Amino acid sequence: KDATVWRKPSEEFSGYLYKAQGVVEDVTNRIVDHIRPGPYRLDWDSLMTTMDIMETFEENCCVMRYTTAGQLWNIIAPREFVDFSYTTSYKDGLLTCGISLDYGEVRPNFVRGFNHPCGWFCIPLKDYPSHSLLTGYIQTELRGMLPQSAVDTAMASTLANFYSDLKKALKT
Repeated sequence: KDATVWRKPSEEFSGYLYKAQGVVEDVTNRIVDHIRPGPYRLDWDSLMTTMDIMETFEENCCVMRYTTAGQLWNIIAPREFVDFSYTTSYKDGLLTCGISLDYGEVRPNFVRGFNHPCGWFCIPLKDYPSHSLLTGYIQTELRGMLPQSAVDTAMASTLANFYSDLKKALKT
């Protein structure tokens, strides 16, 4: 209902490129403020358990470390990611993109995942300026010993829940 999720084989690694798309009732700046690294993300993203900005290069450019909760009854153990993140204007909207870095030691009890080039595009709808089209391209390599079917199930449900959780957060 909230989003459509597609996948195709990635050209970056042996997994999939996921595309998620949905209309969100709010303006682009406010939506992206809730998605990019910063104070809002932990408040509403049920998958994310911690987030630390490790280095800031300029206002919209940083290295962040975050952890995610276990999924599918902990078949997928908690993961840790270290990503370079950059947010910028793009045409009439905003783009926030990132890629994982080999940075620092992995914390105990986590598997270090890796995000290949990823991004979220948020553009206003021309006929409904108080609504925006939010499109995400995600290429996450969860790593560890996981069956691809578990990864596929987790990614599809995680991306669909991302939209419904975001919409709830924007209403408050």
